[in-house]
Amino acid sequence: MILERGKMEKDVESKLNINKNDDNNNKGKTFKFRAPQENFTIQDFEMGKIYGVGSYSKVVRAKKKDTGKVYALKIMDKKFITKENKTAYVKLERIVLDQLSHPGIIQLYFTFQDTFSLYMALESCEGGELFDQITRKGRLTEDEARFYAAEVVDALEYIHKLGLIHRDIKPENLLLTSDGHIKIADFGSVKPMQDSQITVLPNAGSDDKACTFVGTAAYVPPEVLNSSPATIGNDLWALGCTLFQMLSGTSPFKDASEWLIFQRIIARDVKYPDYFSDHARDLIDKLLDIDPQKRPGAGHDGYDALKNHPFFKGIDWCDIRSKSPPRLVLEKGHTSGRSSEGDDTPDSSWNPTHIGDATGTGDTVSDVTSSSDTGSITKLASIDSFDSKWQQFLDPGESILMISMVKKLQKLSSKKVQLILTNKPKLIYVDPSKLAGKGNMIWSDDPNELSVQVSSPSNFKICLPKKVMTFEDPKQRAYQWKKAIETLQNR
Repeated sequence: MILERGKMEKDVESKLNINKNDDNNNKGKTFKFRAPQENFTIQDFEMGKIYGVGSYSKVVRAKKKDTGKVYALKIMDKKFITKENKTAYVKLERIVLDQLSHPGIIQLYFTFQDTFSLYMALESCEGGELFDQITRKGRLTEDEARFYAAEVVDALEYIHKLGLIHRDIKPENLLLTSDGHIKIADFGSVKPMQDSQITVLPNAGSDDKACTFVGTAAYVPPEVLNSSPATIGNDLWALGCTLFQMLSGTSPFKDASEWLIFQRIIARDVKYPDYFSDHARDLIDKLLDIDPQKRPGAGHDGYDALKNHPFFKGIDWCDIRSKSPPRLVLEKGHTSGRSSEGDDTPDSSWNPTHIGDATGTGDTVSDVTSSSDTGSITKLASIDSFDSKWQQFLDPGESILMISMVKKLQKLSSKKVQLILTNKPKLIYVDPSKLAGKGNMIWSDDPNELSVQVSSPSNFKICLPKKVMTFEDPKQRAYQWKKAIETLQNR
């Protein structure tokens, strides 16, 4: 087994070509990594909450035990990377981040690896995602949106001048520092242009064609759907979508499936709320121009056409990062000039008696039993308070803590399921029409093995080591599901 592991590690290193000797492999080039490959192990870090989960990676809050410094540790699965031909993406992301230096871009400090995983220690942005601020506030004021959009424009101008296309600009990839300034993150889809000033190692990005579909459905421009090569106009379209979402609380092309979203994008079917100012509407309209070259920032006038738009009147582009950012709204609902320092203690202000419902039964939850343990899951009711048909999925003595009829979302379809959390603990989902168990999610108290990500009051993801499942709760209890599961993990 030790020999097999060693062989696997060498095979992956040779394919990924991102070890500390990469600079020697860069034939004829002078580039060397600034972010060193360290001989650290995962045991050198105190792991905290999960910031995010991707197709082949997850980002975790990690504190270095000897220094106390906090990082956003991106953990990538070697086996999955090689199996899914993601080596070029991983290689290119590290190479690009290593050469970028801008206050509006996430910083890479160092990398390390072990037999099964690659690790990137990134700057930790304790203010969270811009998406979370939009969700918590409902929508941003025009002054707030102008500030954030201007900081994104400032960083995008730097990226584009270096000959790079980000290709995944969206509120989830715009992170906030503890004092509320924007940083662009997630360069896993980045594409160097032919005249790029960024040095690329041999074969980095070689399995990625310029017209490959990458990014997120709601922010993909129409030319990409028509298989046109990537340009900086792709990012400017996504900026327009993001500004729309800041001001309205939702993306301009939201729909029930990716296919329907794509149809709306191709038709450029945008409906502006009445409260949008004329300047905001005009800027978004121009950024969402069907012709990529006509989008402000992509034409002959360059970024001057974008920065001089009336929407940005009053922005000091030479001193943008010194201005006071909007106040952050924390998850508990308190406003502050600074975000929390990201500790991972349970939210004791959350009332456990809020979880659970009797969806589809016609009954109300009653006989709530209190608990003397702060932050513990409270038994809501005996199983008899719910429809007895769910009892067949429980063990003797097991009781339901939370139950909801939700939609399990897939790429092109969705299906209603009964999602059930029990005190065993157990997390299952059931086909309500056939009364058949469809899945038993393996429980773990370790947030690295089981976590919940909330993307809106209705939508949340349950993240497991080898699977990510997306659900929609029509009664908007996504945060309640997150708190219920996390509180049970910390019981």
